[in-house]
Amino acid sequence: MLSNDMIKKMKDYAKVNNVPIMTDGGIRYLLKYIKKNNVKNILEVGTAIGYSAIMMCGVADDIKVTTIERDEKRYLEAIKNIKKAGFEDRIHLIYNDALTVRLEDEYDLIFIDAAKAQNRKFFENFESNLVENGTIITDNMNFHGLVNQDIDVSLSRNLRQLVRKIREYRSFLQENDKYETEFLDIGDGMAVSVKK
Repeated sequence: MLSNDMIKKMKDYAKVNNVPIMTDGGIRYLLKYIKKNNVKNILEVGTAIGYSAIMMCGVADDIKVTTIERDEKRYLEAIKNIKKAGFEDRIHLIYNDALTVRLEDEYDLIFIDAAKAQNRKFFENFESNLVENGTIITDNMNFHGLVNQDIDVSLSRNLRQLVRKIREYRSFLQENDKYETEFLDIGDGMAVSVKK
């Protein structure tokens, strides 16, 4: 069963092992969104240690999450956490690179929280799995505030490229007229794209 103690242990593990998990503000928003919109079937791109998948499942007893993780260490940790939470029958964990995964199911919500530079590819890979009026939520759109400021030349080349990629993805969402996208300054920045 999901307890405050278990949530704290996952957060502590993430901190110590440098695993990026959602901010408290981000997860609060996401859970509220799921509840308010009666979301039942979720696809998550980027499981990490299973924190957000477990939290999403905790909203209601009839929520199912399919989640994809390519890092073996994180995947194995996620399996342990999901078992501890007692959600093995509701969280389907896929160990693979999300860019090569093809799914048949349809989802009310697709949550993208994986390699930031690949956001657009993830979006395009899975948008056909989204139900009519479904939502794609992307986390880390501000990337620690770097996306909204001038690109600092003191940043590493990789970091500058990453910031550029997130900006390009933001433009892609703004110009995509199949979706109504709202950018929120919650957590590390979120994009909420509702299919028209």
